[in-house]
Amino acid sequence: MTHTTFDPERLIAEIDDEQLPVPKHRLHGAAHFLGLYGSEHVAATEFVIGAAFVAMGATIQDILIGLLIGNTLAVLSFWLITAQVAVKTRLSLYTYLDYNMGELFSRLYNGANVLIFVAISAAMITVSATAIRVLFDIPPQIYPYPTSMSFIIIAASASVIAVVVAYYGFNVVAEFGTICTPWLMVMFTAGGMVLIPALNEALTGYTTLASFSDFVSLAGTTVFTGINAQGEPGIGLWEVIGFAWAANTFAHFGLIDMALLRYAKKPIYGLCTATGMMFGHYIAWISAALMGAATAAIMKLSIAVVDPGDVAYYALGLTGFVIVIIAGWTTANPNLYRAGLAAQAVFPNVARQKVTLAVGTVVVIGSCFPFIFRSILPLIAYAGLVLVSIGGMVFAEQFIFPRLGYKTNWHRLKGVKDNKPALITWAICLVFGFGLDFLNIIPYVYLFLPTWALSIILYTILAKKAGADQSYPEAEKREQEFARKVEEYHAQLAVQESHIHHIHVKDTSVLTKVIRAVWILIGLVLPAILAWRVLFNSLDLYDYYVNRELFYDLTIWCTLIYFVFAYWGLQRSKALHRSAMPGVAKPAV
Repeated sequence: MTHTTFDPERLIAEIDDEQLPVPKHRLHGAAHFLGLYGSEHVAATEFVIGAAFVAMGATIQDILIGLLIGNTLAVLSFWLITAQVAVKTRLSLYTYLDYNMGELFSRLYNGANVLIFVAISAAMITVSATAIRVLFDIPPQIYPYPTSMSFIIIAASASVIAVVVAYYGFNVVAEFGTICTPWLMVMFTAGGMVLIPALNEALTGYTTLASFSDFVSLAGTTVFTGINAQGEPGIGLWEVIGFAWAANTFAHFGLIDMALLRYAKKPIYGLCTATGMMFGHYIAWISAALMGAATAAIMKLSIAVVDPGDVAYYALGLTGFVIVIIAGWTTANPNLYRAGLAAQAVFPNVARQKVTLAVGTVVVIGSCFPFIFRSILPLIAYAGLVLVSIGGMVFAEQFIFPRLGYKTNWHRLKGVKDNKPALITWAICLVFGFGLDFLNIIPYVYLFLPTWALSIILYTILAKKAGADQSYPEAEKREQEFARKVEEYHAQLAVQESHIHHIHVKDTSVLTKVIRAVWILIGLVLPAILAWRVLFNSLDLYDYYVNRELFYDLTIWCTLIYFVFAYWGLQRSKALHRSAMPGVAKPAV
């Protein structure tokens, strides 16, 4: 719903809670965000990005240091930018723009989101299709376009299933995603451990590593060699830092993750994003690169054209198919859902089902083209470039305007239909950012920085000319009245929900303890031990193959047991909470 003016007389009861600031009693602590970011940023993209660093010719020193610095900068950006705005406003970015930037701006923004989320969804489904391709012995798709009708059928079928699940069963997918996190972390690490001895044997004749310096030497000689796929000197430290920092630009500088961090009790919980950045975007990227390089050597192909399905199979056996399919779908489905919501905001008069089908059709077509997932690094970097100027304008309103005596909600107070300063700023920043890219003045991974800075300066100047520094006494009075009504509503809601938060539900049954022990010990600990044996107990090549085959044979059964018991435990926990927590009606205002 789009509002050109913010009418304080509307009854709170008629407004969706998503359109209101998050009340204090619904805020979360650090543990919530540690788990949330850990699950979201260990995904199918790691297979592609890890291999991309190898193909681009990074050195091992640049990878170890550059990824550490770049991901640290990303964590700090989440903390110092996204979390600060989210905690101050307690709104999602979508709602904020709807209220403060006008109908036209909101529609254009959501249109850009549709394109971005559709591309990411298509890329992730293609990743899943590469695993299914291996099962049916279909040739690798080494060209930007599909060369096999069988692959097209597989990719399109996977897309159709993902679209249907995203629409009808999104809650199930979200629940399933929460239990995938620890398993994905173990498997990404195990895959690299399993293939390291083979790499080392090819280089030195030995299957074991004596120290960390041996690992650095191995990775620098066989994986991160400093030579790209074309045989030329590759990227350097600054590019690696930029890639890691820019990988989530649209989420931190672009403020997309206001939707998540608005529930944080304190801005410092933005540091909890480190679980995603330092594992998913550090350890998992390096591990995926090791797996990709070993697979390319085995298949005698360039790593630039090796599919994630092949990488996962050689590293993890049959379990590799599972990890690629699950990681692809658990990433694609939330983005498909977001794309549908964004499309509905662009076409509010069109039924949601029709909009979702239209978006799904584009995803089905896009998933058949391998160049989309092979271009994931530039894709997410350019997506950030499109959206960072919007984040800059919101940052300016919340932290620059108050210091200058401007009104943070001046457009709403003034009551005009469109926020022309915002529209003009966004247009100029797009031309500026992509113009810099065309001129090749700075690496494209750093284009977001000058673009973000320009948006703050330009919007501040234009907003002042449009009346941001003026007073609107009548409108401000209505705003204060509305804020008071919101506080009253939240107070009533807190009272109604207080008994829920005081109920401490703990399942102490023997069956639940057994279920938990099974999925932890068999599903996670046993595969980790088996991978450890492959890496550290393979004294020669024969031992290595024996240990690796044992890992392959047992891990697929460990995986099956893990998901059965983890999902069983999740459903028991949900049933217990539902029985202890009766529903709460929305209070009347």
